[in-house]
Amino acid sequence: MIATLDNYSALWVEAKAREAKAIKDRRDIEDEMIRLMNLPETLEGTKTEKAGQFVVKVTGRINRKVNGDMLQELAAEHGLSDHLTSLFRWKPEINMAAWKATDAAITTPLLRAITSEAGRPSFAVNAQE
Repeated sequence: MIATLDNYSALWVEAKAREAKAIKDRRDIEDEMIRLMNLPETLEGTKTEKAGQFVVKVTGRINRKVNGDMLQELAAEHGLSDHLTSLFRWKPEINMAAWKATDAAITTPLLRAITSEAGRPSFAVNAQE
């Protein structure tokens, strides 16, 4: 076969299709592993389980989005504007370490400005030593 851009374009398209199928297959397997490990959809943190010759480690994340305008309005309404720079990064991003360490009297009024959704868990599967 003569090396042409057309030939390599066709090979690329075929490789991308195989890659997409492999990703789908892996995600289907991960979904079944989540079910078998009886993990919640909203897993935040890490769960490790031994399975025969394998150690399965699943790390779940919660993606949080902050409505900056609403957050500033709520903070002003509740006299909490001084706390925004320690609790959030501006493009406002939540600073979870500071948020978790802060009294609920401060964080609760700000909750309506934050949207949380579960992210896809990541996996590591290794043979046991």
